[in-house]
Amino acid sequence: MTSWTLRRKLRQFLIVALTCLIAVWILKYRVHSRLAKMLDFFAIFSKGGIVLWCFQGAGVSESFTGPVNALIRSVILQERSGNNSFTHNALNLKYKLDNEFELVFVVGFQKILTLTYVDKFIDDVQLHFRDRYKNELERKGALKFLLNNFEFGDDFHQLLKEAEGSSKAKGPSYMRTFNESLKSQKTVKSMIETRDGDKSKEQGGKKSKNTKKEAESVVDQSKAAPQTASKKTMENGSEALTPEEIIERNRAKFISKQLGGVKPEKSSKSPKPQKPKGKVKRVWDMGGRNTGDLDYSGANGNNSGDTQTQDKDEPLMQVDSMKGDLRGVDYESSEEEEQEEEEEEERVVVANTNKKGAKKGGFGGMFGMLKGLVGSKNLSQEDMEPVLEKMRDHLIAKNVATEIASQLCDSVAKKLEGKVMGTFTTVASTVKQALQDSLVQILQPKRRVDILRDVLEARSQRKPFVITFCGVNGVGKSTNLAKISYWLIENGFSVLIAACDTFRAGAVEQLRTHQRRLNSLHPPEKHGGRAAVQLYEKGYGKDAAGIAMEAIAYSRNQGLDVVLIDTAGRMQDNAPLMTALAKLIAVNTPDLVLFVGEALVGNEAVDQLVKFNQALADHSKTEKPRLIDGIVLTKFDTIDDKVGAAISMTYITGQPIVFVGTGQTYSDLRSLNARAVVSALMKA
Repeated sequence: MTSWTLRRKLRQFLIVALTCLIAVWILKYRVHSRLAKMLDFFAIFSKGGIVLWCFQGAGVSESFTGPVNALIRSVILQERSGNNSFTHNALNLKYKLDNEFELVFVVGFQKILTLTYVDKFIDDVQLHFRDRYKNELERKGALKFLLNNFEFGDDFHQLLKEAEGSSKAKGPSYMRTFNESLKSQKTVKSMIETRDGDKSKEQGGKKSKNTKKEAESVVDQSKAAPQTASKKTMENGSEALTPEEIIERNRAKFISKQLGGVKPEKSSKSPKPQKPKGKVKRVWDMGGRNTGDLDYSGANGNNSGDTQTQDKDEPLMQVDSMKGDLRGVDYESSEEEEQEEEEEEERVVVANTNKKGAKKGGFGGMFGMLKGLVGSKNLSQEDMEPVLEKMRDHLIAKNVATEIASQLCDSVAKKLEGKVMGTFTTVASTVKQALQDSLVQILQPKRRVDILRDVLEARSQRKPFVITFCGVNGVGKSTNLAKISYWLIENGFSVLIAACDTFRAGAVEQLRTHQRRLNSLHPPEKHGGRAAVQLYEKGYGKDAAGIAMEAIAYSRNQGLDVVLIDTAGRMQDNAPLMTALAKLIAVNTPDLVLFVGEALVGNEAVDQLVKFNQALADHSKTEKPRLIDGIVLTKFDTIDDKVGAAISMTYITGQPIVFVGTGQTYSDLRSLNARAVVSALMKA
């Protein structure tokens, strides 16, 4: 063979090998691109915000930073990670938290796609990434994420291919035929329910003649048996008695009848109920009046005198000053109570560990107890389940809505699963601390609502600052509106109250009474001869949106600082009134929409807020409807430590609690102190 022939065959072999290699690469690229078209992106980043590795699907031009940032702001930072899915515009995001190494795995795909393998796929990626880069992730310091190069592309595509292959291998499930079902094997007779006697008859009908003969012989033997066994009988459910005892009892009955039929008293007779005591008159502190001042009988019903002279004659209410920012809600918990709570939790943990260890033997129980108390172990769902169950019941007892309590506990479980416990820390203390941090994070607002600053800014622009109050019936909208008016007057602002409750009888008169009392506390002489509070009203039966618009225009012309719009109370299911409220908000575009809710409600708070927001969105004609901006929590002084409504309302809306009503005077208005509320909530 010549050298030329050898060179030609070698060239042909190289061409064939190169062609096969290119074909393999093209096939691999097509498979990867076909799989990747399903996913828009996949990102692995630390909780500190450092991206370790990311993938973006073919044909996806938009950056994934927007959806990921929305996930961090709305879910991870707000302690709402109980559900592992999040929707942002047209994308559906699935995420998983790795608490041991402080990592977040996020995958995004189009919302219209139904990808059944995503949950298993993200679990596989997490385990594979942890196993491959375990040494790098165990290093201390934030530089470990910056100095290392995480090449994860090939492994990612391989796992994606396997995940989609496993979902295809399962195939669709088909409905069974009738012959394959268990119902087809049942007979009509087997489905008839009968009593025991009927069953015995049916069974007896199937017996053979021999069994019948045996039964007859048994009956004959029973008849021939001595009747000594039948001496004891059962009468009226009493014990078995001999004939002599029956005769004695009948004789006693006969004697009692002859003596007049006196029946023996029953020992189980309930005692007679005691008569209720008379009603004690309640004396209210800081009432401001004597009972004699309220007696108008001497006026013979003629109370049409001048209201200004009445205000001068009546003593003024003792109201504290409210200049500056509002004070926070206070709640004091003694150190002894906190210590007792911790000891109780430790007893629960030790009892649970002893129960688990008792199944494994004596040494297993001892070592299990020490393992539950000593740190340096990874928390699992089984370890936290007893504590979380107790926490869930505790939150529900403190008036947190049932659904919200379950979501909070699930979020804490996701946050702690796989995390390494500290030294000499119990599972109960770890879970309780995580739950407290989550509750404080929920109650702290995403944005600060500073009304005094906003009013000053609106005054500089020569326009009034408009606040609209809405809520269900009887929660205290008008009363708390008057409290907020007093707070604003104390800080040097002029207020106009718009009486837009044209539905409830007496609503305008109630606001007029508040206006008169507030002006008596702050007379016009202190405000340059102008009334500190003015009332704009057009009577009853008018359009509320039109009255609000006229009130805003009037305040702008008169140079007033704040307009407070009082609306009619309405249930969340009343469609006509909800439409009118949405119209009022859409037409007048207030600066702040406050929902007024009671602190007494539990599960109802969730329904009210969800339906109010939904109604405002449905009945609004704009693309971006105006929803609730903040919450006014009323009657906070009536609930002691059952403050769960604050958690439910904030969790549902994501909006802050701006004001808290704590009493019946104008100065009983506070701001929310998140740590004080959480302290009251966690009190045993």
